[in-house]
Formats: sequence, C-alpha cells, structure tokens
Amino acid sequence: MSLERSFRLDGQEIPFTQGQTLMDAALAAGEYIPHLCHNPVLAPHGSCRLCVVGIKGRYVSACTQPAVAGIEVDNSSAQLIGYRRALVQMLFVEGNHVCPACEKSGACQLQAVAYYLGMLAPHYTHFFPRRPLDASHPEFFIDHNRCILCELCVRASRDLDGKRVFAIAGRGTGSRLVVNAPSGRLGDSGFAATDRAAHVCPVGAILPKHRGYAVRIGHRLYDQQPISRVGDVAANERDP
Repeated sequence: MSLERSFRLDGQEIPFTQGQTLMDAALAAGEYIPHLCHNPVLAPHGSCRLCVVGIKGRYVSACTQPAVAGIEVDNSSAQLIGYRRALVQMLFVEGNHVCPACEKSGACQLQAVAYYLGMLAPHYTHFFPRRPLDASHPEFFIDHNRCILCELCVRASRDLDGKRVFAIAGRGTGSRLVVNAPSGRLGDSGFAATDRAAHVCPVGAILPKHRGYAVRIGHRLYDQQPISRVGDVAANERDP
C-alpha cells in the first residue's frame, strides 16, 4: 500500500505517492507545469527543459525530479516564465512554424504553450532552414521543418512499438530526426499508422495523409480551452 505524502507547488498542496515525479504528481492533481517532451506512458526524458521548476534556489526538471515530502516548488515566478518563454521563442525561430498554414494549428502543443507563456511573436532572428518533407509513406508524412527534437516519436517507437523507426542524428544546430531505413525514407521503414509513434508528435511534424482539416479551426483541442486545462494524454495523442 502506497503512503501518500505532499509537497507545495506555488503554495498549493500536491499529494504524491512513492516514486512519482513532480510532474506526475502535479498533473494528477490538475496543476499544469509547461512541457513538450513529457508523456506519462514514456520514461522521463528531460530534453526540452521547459518543465524546469525552482527548489531552494536551484532549478530542476519536474519530469525527472522525484517528489519529496514538504518541499516548496516554484512554478510561476517571473524569472521562470521568462526562461520558458525564451526557450519557446528559440524553438519557433530554429524551424519553420507557420501556424496559420499548419494543419496542427489549434491542436499544437508548441503553439499552445507559447500562448500560455504570453508569447505572441518571435523574439530572435529566424533561421529559416530548408528541411525536407518526406511523403513516401502511404498514410503519414514527416515535415522536418516543424520537428522540435522532443524525441517522443523516437521513444514511442523504441519503447512502445518495439521498432526503433526513428533516431536523432547530428549535434547542436545540425541535429535532425532520421528514419531507420536504408533509404532514410519513412515509406521504406517498418512504420505503421497503428504505431504509437504515429500519434505522439506534439507539433505538426508527423501527420496523417488523406484527411487534412477534418476538424475546423476554432473547434480544435486548444481552441476550446487552454493547454493548462487539457489532460496530458489528450494533449499528446489526439489528432488535429
């Protein structure tokens, strides 16, 4: 039998059980900590750094930090919000995110987090990289211009599908999503529409073909309510 304890998140008492992280406990209690690389069915990764919170003057990733009874956790100071906003601003300019023309608009986690953090325009100079679109698969395509390297598809393919279809290659600004096939094309891999990896992308990088704009703009997930009020699984695994 698990013994329930608690910590305080911005003064709010958050119960947790042994083994839960700060992120798991907060989400279970209905309290939102911004994140992009977290998914409750996957092992913590800590790569996006958006979920960083403050504990006794130091910063830790909420998705990897085990909950500890009695601690005070800062999730909303001006300094933290500014740090998170800068991270999101950099993600927008490192790729090509043209929200009004994107099929994922209104159901995109990156876009929704930006609104939550008060980011209404990019702050840094755009890179405008030229990245390919892989439409070789009969049911799904990859738009590398929108990939934010969260590795959700990498981990889902490896840990849930048992296929290892995706990987991250390169370093720094040269990092990119690659497909495990001799040709490097999605259509030549073992990827299937039923894979969990097909449905975890938080942005518009991996999308289904043949049914674009099935849900009208204005009626999509984050059009209805802010990301802070949407359940984690719904945020990560619902089509546009």
